Amino acid sequence: MTDSQHTQFHRREFGGQMAASLGTIALASLLDADGCLADSAGTGGILHSPHRPARAKRCIHIFSPGGVSQVDTFDHKPALERLDGKRLLGQGEIDTFFGKVGVLRKSFYKFRRHGQSGSWVSSLFPHLATCADDLTYFHTLVSKSSSHTPACFQMNTGFTQVGYPSLGSWLSYGLGTLNNELPTFVVLPDPRGLPNGGTSNWSQGFLPAQHQGTAFATDGKREPIANLKTPTTVSRSGRRASLEFLSQFNRSFAAANPGNDELEARVRSYELAARMQTSIPDAVNFRDETQATQRSYGLDDESLAPSASNYLLARRLIERGVRFVQVYNGGALGSPRINWDAHEDLVRNHGNQARHLDQPAAALLKDLKQRGLLDDTLVVWSSEFGRTPFTQGDAGKGRDHHPLVFSGWMAGAGLKAGFHHGISDEVGYRPAEDPVTVYDFHATLLHLMGIDHTRLTFYHNGLARRLTDVHGHVVHDVLA
Repeated sequence: MTDSQHTQFHRREFGGQMAASLGTIALASLLDADGCLADSAGTGGILHSPHRPARAKRCIHIFSPGGVSQVDTFDHKPALERLDGKRLLGQGEIDTFFGKVGVLRKSFYKFRRHGQSGSWVSSLFPHLATCADDLTYFHTLVSKSSSHTPACFQMNTGFTQVGYPSLGSWLSYGLGTLNNELPTFVVLPDPRGLPNGGTSNWSQGFLPAQHQGTAFATDGKREPIANLKTPTTVSRSGRRASLEFLSQFNRSFAAANPGNDELEARVRSYELAARMQTSIPDAVNFRDETQATQRSYGLDDESLAPSASNYLLARRLIERGVRFVQVYNGGALGSPRINWDAHEDLVRNHGNQARHLDQPAAALLKDLKQRGLLDDTLVVWSSEFGRTPFTQGDAGKGRDHHPLVFSGWMAGAGLKAGFHHGISDEVGYRPAEDPVTVYDFHATLLHLMGIDHTRLTFYHNGLARRLTDVHGHVVHDVLA
């Protein structure tokens, strides 16, 4: 910029335009159009190639906070019919979260076999039952905590404490992006609220700041990403001058503060924001989706549409190159009415929550399969723990927190479809065979993405940290 241009670009004008929006600062596409902006993003990952041939290029994780009951969903326990109303014996002292040990209760839902695999699925999930042959079931997941927030953190970050990088951040750090015009890691919160632990569930922790999850606004009341639109009052020349002026500050600050990854991440985020001004409106606009597709997800149902749109958006994002999308099914910190925390009335609670998962998730699986995307996409569903096979209190209609055994599933690339791993005991209280820790679950997910979980590390506070801490084994039994 020449001295005369500096003179013409008054300080007041700069301040007003800088405050106008992110686009005023970040519209690097203008410079790019003039050939003035180099592509500094690259893939963004530290691995030039995966540790092993990747079965999946991208992943969608559907997370259902609150604790989903395994014996009322995917883990059929006929013995509970016989033992209904009796005490659980032979387990020693039973440690529950609330200390109100009730009686064994048969499933609140009927189970039936589905598909050629003959997989048992309860009547809670009539739509997912039609995908029974596409799922790979984990029946013996084990968590470390019976408290919501630590257990949510473990499923999402590998640790029960706050401050560790999330799964999506590790994938961003290791593999980088497939599309420089979109974030590598996108979070689609439940429109009804955030989960326990809030945004810490998708934090980058001690990894470079650029690997934090990008959370979209999903309540339908705001733009998916705030301040992305360019104000019409900002001129092209003024915007270019703003960018160059800001760049001078950034260069000076970077020279004075070498190794400041937050500044680098801020600059990258501005560059990405500029590119997203065209990519995001295209991704979130469903105009090119057929009415049949939209109906299959539930977008024609006014009460279901806000949640259902997250699943359709997840498909649109991964097909455009987003590496990892996390969809939240349940939220609202501490509110059992809109998460899976079924202490008082499991039928009311799980019935409400399942409605926001069942049809949209089944539509997502079928949509991915029909488009050929399931061949190199991994879809994962989990909660943070399960629920007790006994009621909370003798006359209770709900179930307590239960980290000792619970169910989850994966689907897609590299997995044995319709396969069941692990067996819980006859009442679904503990694993009887092949327990799978959260570390094992994560190790298997990374393996499918081409990553050796023991080799994806980041040096922090004197330790080579990793998603699986010092634990974890790949569950080879589920691999095709």
